[in-house]
Amino acid sequence: MSILHHPDAATLMSFAGGGLAAPLAAVVASHMALCPRCRNDVARLTEIGAAAFATAPPEPVEHPIPIMLLRATEAEITGGHAERPEPPDSDVPPAIAQFVGARLDAIQWRRLGIGIWHMPIHLGGAQRGDLRLLKIAPGRPMPEHGHRGAELTLVLAGRYRDEVGEFARGDVADLDEEVEHRPVSDAVEGCICLIASERRARFTGMLGRVLQPLTGM
Repeated sequence: MSILHHPDAATLMSFAGGGLAAPLAAVVASHMALCPRCRNDVARLTEIGAAAFATAPPEPVEHPIPIMLLRATEAEITGGHAERPEPPDSDVPPAIAQFVGARLDAIQWRRLGIGIWHMPIHLGGAQRGDLRLLKIAPGRPMPEHGHRGAELTLVLAGRYRDEVGEFARGDVADLDEEVEHRPVSDAVEGCICLIASERRARFTGMLGRVLQPLTGM
């Protein structure tokens, strides 16, 4: 598997520092399970952050940091440079497997429209942002849309293309509010993606505006 698209440096730094909202962090952690390069990058950033933290004056923590629970789940991936072994029959990254199961073909999808299905994922607690799996039938376009904040999309199966490029398993699209696009799934394989967003997407077409209340996106 050759991964061509990665989270940008600022996203990885925020993840390493525990600053990403849990849905976005779940996508980064899932990408890291597939990407040795980003595992190594985050390991280095974590080491740098730990060294800086050791010299900083102590500050009281009033509330638990939600992201730390997810970071603990990924400790075996980010600690050191070794890969975390996965069950041989699993095609779901460990960061979300506890919520959706180990197999993509066993997921109970909810139909959104013709050739579009989804599964919302709730990580527990007060979740800031949205996290869900999205399944698109072969050759099916998504409604054109923009964003009101950060959006991370990780391909778990198949592939898609849009105005940004072509994305296959392991690739991440790291987008912000400046990007408007219309993803189209592969004509043969279709596509299954893990998508996290800070705020609801801004659909520009009639179909998108009809679907948006159903998706919560």
